[in-house]
Amino acid sequence: MQLYFYNENFRNIINQYTLSEEQLCYTGLPKKLVKLSSEDSDRHSILAMKDNELVTFFVLHKNDGVKPYTNNEKSILIRAFSTGFHHQGKGYAKQALKILPDFVRNNFLGINEIILAVNVKNVAAQSLYEKCGFCDNGVRRMGRKGELIIMSYNL
Repeated sequence: MQLYFYNENFRNIINQYTLSEEQLCYTGLPKKLVKLSSEDSDRHSILAMKDNELVTFFVLHKNDGVKPYTNNEKSILIRAFSTGFHHQGKGYAKQALKILPDFVRNNFLGINEIILAVNVKNVAAQSLYEKCGFCDNGVRRMGRKGELIIMSYNL
């Protein structure tokens, strides 16, 4: 598996990425998120590719993106993390999260922490993040869809 920054060469792949109705309760469609990233230089759409297929997608958001969740200006936020509906249950999300720290170290100089916000009702995602080294430090925030647990990974 490899992580890539989105570019226009990936447009067709992004348009074919599907999420279930349940997934859409917690995240957004990549084609909408790619548009937001193109309008905000602090947002970076990231594709996790396996055998030339897009299996996992997320956005890395720095600067203002982290402010609602941490006082650490050297952190970067994972937003809208998802695995394509047809690729779920194959360990791709875990693989992507395991290689993410090195990707951040190599591409975002000065960043010393990766953070994310996960809905308290999304127990499966919480478990995945813990298995990949993210820690729940007791920080909570209210989101549009309920209470969020803020988890962090120190680099």
